[in-house]
Amino acid sequence: MRTSVKSAIAAVALSVAVAGGVFIGQAMADQPHMQAALASLIEARDQLAVATHNKGGHRVEALRLTNAAIAEVQAGMADAEY
Repeated sequence: MRTSVKSAIAAVALSVAVAGGVFIGQAMADQPHMQAALASLIEARDQLAVATHNKGGHRVEALRLTNAAIAEVQAGMADAEY
């Protein structure tokens, strides 16, 4: 494949990715409650990560559940755009 064709394909792919990101960003921006929940969950995860480790396994389980909650909120936000 010639360099100019490769460059054109790369430019189109980049344009599609940027346009898709703008639309996804707009759909996600229209979800202030989900965004707030996600920010709170991320903060909770960060706090759990730096907490002392001796909690009888409860800190680790809370961290696991918080990560699962983060994934669910992100999936819900992504699903809301359709």
